[in-house]
Amino acid sequence: MSAEATIFIIDDDPAIRDSLTLMMAQEGFAVSTFESAEDFLESFQTERLGCAILDIRMSGMDGIQLQDMLTKHRIQMPIIFLTGHGDIPMSVRAIKAGAVDFLTKPVTREKLMTCVRFALLECEKMLNIRANNESVQSHLAELTERERDVMALAVQGHSNKEIARQLGISHRTVEIHKSKVMHKTGATNLLDLVRIAHEGDFKSLNKP
Repeated sequence: MSAEATIFIIDDDPAIRDSLTLMMAQEGFAVSTFESAEDFLESFQTERLGCAILDIRMSGMDGIQLQDMLTKHRIQMPIIFLTGHGDIPMSVRAIKAGAVDFLTKPVTREKLMTCVRFALLECEKMLNIRANNESVQSHLAELTERERDVMALAVQGHSNKEIARQLGISHRTVEIHKSKVMHKTGATNLLDLVRIAHEGDFKSLNKP
């Protein structure tokens, strides 16, 4: 993960950018720097991995606004705020919005690197969750309309007999459809199927 990750530094102070770039490079990390939030958004590619070290006060869009923008566009990027202008309400807001940490300048190398490594672990977790969700969505997309009907009722706790009555099909047909659902989704039991339905937002998938 570390070998593939990039540390994105967004700060309008060139001295800070240079200092952080040198520090990250000495730790073996790839670095990409930006003097404004706008520059970062213009060049950022969503498939790039890593974390952002972000100032609060910058000309144009500030750090909090950039964090809100990333959230709005569902861009999962662990953020470390590093600023000389922070206060408690601002730090609380940033952390509640998902920031990894809120540090004040100057910060020790040890503290910052600890935060960076933690942020990269969070990035890896996000990628694993995203990959799992994509896999779940792919499996659910393979279900036929009738299999979806059976699954929807099964995860609600209905028995095969109740499903057969509601769908107007035989008990044996329900068993066949349920077996296919379990096979296509990879579920090992009903609880596992419920989990898959939840992770795949199965209810919204069944809306007309």
